[in-house]
Order: sequence, then C-alpha cells, then structure tokens
Amino acid sequence: MYEYIRTDIPYIMLYAVVASLAATASCYLLWRDGNAFAADVTPPLRLRRWAAAFLASIVLNHAWYSPIFFLDSDRDMMMTDYVGWLLDSMTVFPLAVTVVLTMLQDRRRPLWPAFAMMVPFCVGAALAVACGHYVLVSVLYGYALLMSLGIVIYMVRALRQYGRWLRNNYADLEHKEVWQSFVVLGIIMLAFAVYAFSIRGPAYQYAMQLILVVLICYLPWRVETLSELNTRACRAESDDCQDASAADNALQQAVLNNIGQLLQQRCIDTQLYLQPGLTVIQLAKAIGTNRLYLSQYFSSQGITYNAYINDLRIDHFIRLYRDAIGSQRPFTAQQLAGESGYRSYSTFGIAFKQRTGQTVTAWMRDMGK
Repeated sequence: MYEYIRTDIPYIMLYAVVASLAATASCYLLWRDGNAFAADVTPPLRLRRWAAAFLASIVLNHAWYSPIFFLDSDRDMMMTDYVGWLLDSMTVFPLAVTVVLTMLQDRRRPLWPAFAMMVPFCVGAALAVACGHYVLVSVLYGYALLMSLGIVIYMVRALRQYGRWLRNNYADLEHKEVWQSFVVLGIIMLAFAVYAFSIRGPAYQYAMQLILVVLICYLPWRVETLSELNTRACRAESDDCQDASAADNALQQAVLNNIGQLLQQRCIDTQLYLQPGLTVIQLAKAIGTNRLYLSQYFSSQGITYNAYINDLRIDHFIRLYRDAIGSQRPFTAQQLAGESGYRSYSTFGIAFKQRTGQTVTAWMRDMGK
C-alpha cells in the first residue's frame, strides 16, 4: 500500500516543500509586524493568529506522517497512518473550519463547535489505532460526508448574513469581499474531500499536496487583504439605543420620522457622501441619530446603506461627467470616480454597473464621448 511512497523522489521533494512553505507562512503571519500584500489594510489580528495556527498544523501533519518514508513494515506504516488520521482530526480539520468562521466579522461566532464536531472522528481514529484495522471506516466516512454538508450549509447561511451586514454598515466594500471566504471554504472542503474519500495512490498523494500549496499561498494573502471591521462600535450603538429611557425613545422616534430631511440637509447638501470610507455609524452621528434608527430608515425605504451612498456617488459622477463634457475639459473616468468618493475604481465599476446595467466604458460611449 505504501511501497511507492518510499521510491517516489519527486513526491518526497514536494512533500518537504509543502511543509517548508507552511512553516514559512505560519511564522510570517505570527511575527511580521507590517503588511506585505496591502499596506493600506489592517487585517484582523484574531484571524491572523488562527490562520498561523492552521498553517502550523499542516507542518505538524507532515511531521507525523513522515515516518512512512523510512519504515519497512507495512503494519508500522499503517499504524503511522492511523495515528496521523487521529492527530489530523484533533488539529487540521477543526482549525480549518475556525479560520473560515473567523473571516466573518459581523459577530464573534463560537468556535468550540468546530472542535466538538471532530470528537466522533477522534474516537473512531483512536479505536482504529487500538484495533489496528479500519473497523469503523465506513461509519466515519458517512459521518464525514454529513459533517461536510452541514459545514457548507452553515457557511452559506453565515456568509449571506455577513453580506447583508456589510451592505447595511459600509459604503466601500473593497477589502471586505464576501466571495473570498467562499474560495477559502471551497479549497478547504476540496482538500477534505480528497483526504477522506479518494482512493489511496500516487494521484491522491500529489493532488493533496498541490491543493495544500494553493491554500498555503492563498491564505496569507487573504488574511492581509481583509480589512478589520469595527464591530464593537456597531454593538455599542445598538446597546445604547436599547438602553435608552422612554423620553429618549420618544426623541429618537421624532428623529426617525425626520431622517429623510436630515439626510438631505447633512449628507446630500453638504456632500458628506463623498467622504471615502464613510460608515453608517459616522453618517448616523452626522445627522444626530444612531446606527439602529438609521438602518431602520433605510430598511423602510427598501434599500441598504451601501446602495444609498453608492447611488449618491454615482449621481455625482454623472454630474461631473456632464460638466466635463459641457466645458470640454480633459478627464478620465478614474479621476471622476476618485472625485465621487471612491478609493477603488474597481469598486466604483461594480457599483456603477449594478446601478445602470452598463459598464462605465459602455455608458460613456452611449453618452457620446
């Protein structure tokens, strides 16, 4: 079963390279002070540490399977495989789920279920080690399938909640992308599927290592390009609103009834919406209310905060464009987007297409430029 491993020099070299890459990436995330991938982004420290722990578990995974390269007895190699399976169940898989959960910053989800769900795996693997054969393999594989489906369903639901939370609190979504978490989840689940359900052989071994290379290279980049979001401020605003007295509630209701007028006076007329990085909390303070009441207002209008600010910015871009055409002054779309409150032209392009149904280039061409 394992004879080909000891004589496959390219695979042994790839195995060592993957372990070295994981060790380097883990040390980088733990001890580097700066941000090499996106200097203007401050990533979540909590995510950075969990990602480093996951990468370290990959190093340990390679360490406890490495005796297979040197053992002569099939039984000894099989026992090494059993022990590795047990240790993976206790470290690699729960840490992988923890990393994906930690990417979602709308609230702190409990992490203990990620470890608790691996208890049956650990018990089954321990029995396999004690018995010396795969007596529970079919049961554990069935459990693995159900667990994988449960994780995917839970994560899809959590990511949808996270996406709504982002749109309700932030106008600029660059460095906060939801779909990136799907990529990480997909890579991890692919690795798990290969690990759990593939037929053992050279193709399986190479596939597993190549998937890990992709994950090891991708994860530090994803960690360092994900902005840390100030969720505590949002929770504080909500708590303040809930703790208000009856008199304060009456005052807040009066403000709620006049939020449309206040937005016109203090956001639109002053062009506050042009401020890059403007959050719903900052806008709420500017008009004299709090995040919860402002969010309720947007909900009653059938829009999100993100859509509200982007509509104002795109309207501003259109006015700047028409003024530039009318005065025949030179301009670029990137320049006008920057003057309309966008740090990122790609973010502007996505918002513009969602609003108009056209790309910026196509719209400008239709307008006659």
